[in-house]
Amino acid sequence: MAKVTKDMTIGELIRVDQAVIPVLLNAGMHCLGCPSAQAESLEEAAMVHGLDVDKLVDDINAVLK
Repeated sequence: MAKVTKDMTIGELIRVDQAVIPVLLNAGMHCLGCPSAQAESLEEAAMVHGLDVDKLVDDINAVLK
Protein backbone atom coordinates (compact mmCIF):
# COMPACT_ATOMS: atom_id res chain seq x y z
CA MET A 1 0.00 0.00 0.00
CA ALA A 2 1.36 3.37 -0.99
CA LYS A 3 1.54 6.00 1.68
CA VAL A 4 -1.06 8.77 1.49
CA THR A 5 0.35 12.26 0.98
CA LYS A 6 -1.15 15.72 1.29
CA ASP A 7 -0.81 16.22 -2.48
CA MET A 8 -3.28 13.44 -3.29
CA THR A 9 -6.78 14.48 -4.30
CA ILE A 10 -9.82 13.50 -2.26
CA GLY A 11 -10.94 11.40 -5.23
CA GLU A 12 -7.61 9.52 -5.25
CA LEU A 13 -7.83 8.88 -1.52
CA ILE A 14 -11.29 7.37 -1.83
CA ARG A 15 -10.18 5.20 -4.76
CA VAL A 16 -7.13 3.99 -2.79
CA ASP A 17 -9.29 2.69 0.05
CA GLN A 18 -12.80 3.62 1.14
CA ALA A 19 -11.70 3.17 4.75
CA VAL A 20 -10.51 6.80 4.53
CA ILE A 21 -14.09 8.06 4.25
CA PRO A 22 -14.91 7.84 8.00
CA VAL A 23 -11.60 9.58 8.83
CA LEU A 24 -12.46 12.46 6.48
CA LEU A 25 -16.05 12.67 7.73
CA ASN A 26 -14.91 12.68 11.37
CA ALA A 27 -12.54 15.53 10.49
CA GLY A 28 -15.51 17.58 9.26
CA MET A 29 -15.17 16.99 5.52
CA HIS A 30 -18.79 16.19 4.70
CA CYS A 31 -18.82 17.10 1.01
CA LEU A 32 -16.75 14.14 -0.23
CA GLY A 33 -19.09 13.43 -3.13
CA CYS A 34 -19.17 16.93 -4.56
CA PRO A 35 -17.31 17.33 -7.87
CA SER A 36 -14.93 20.02 -6.68
CA ALA A 37 -13.92 17.97 -3.63
CA GLN A 38 -12.97 15.07 -5.89
CA ALA A 39 -10.31 17.21 -7.59
CA GLU A 40 -9.18 19.07 -4.47
CA SER A 41 -5.95 17.99 -2.80
CA LEU A 42 -6.02 16.84 0.78
CA GLU A 43 -3.90 19.87 1.67
CA GLU A 44 -6.39 22.27 0.01
CA ALA A 45 -9.35 20.59 1.70
CA ALA A 46 -7.63 20.71 5.09
CA MET A 47 -6.90 24.41 4.63
CA VAL A 48 -10.54 25.16 3.75
CA HIS A 49 -11.71 23.26 6.84
CA GLY A 50 -9.05 24.74 9.15
CA LEU A 51 -7.41 21.37 9.78
CA ASP A 52 -3.79 20.39 10.35
CA VAL A 53 -3.00 18.51 7.13
CA ASP A 54 -0.04 16.65 8.64
CA LYS A 55 -2.21 15.25 11.45
CA LEU A 56 -4.90 14.31 8.94
CA VAL A 57 -2.34 12.48 6.75
CA ASP A 58 -1.04 10.66 9.85
CA ASP A 59 -4.59 9.66 10.85
CA ILE A 60 -5.37 8.36 7.36
CA ASN A 61 -2.11 6.41 7.09
CA ALA A 62 -2.74 4.88 10.52
CA VAL A 63 -6.11 3.57 9.32
CA LEU A 64 -4.60 2.18 6.13
CA LYS A 65 -1.79 0.25 7.89
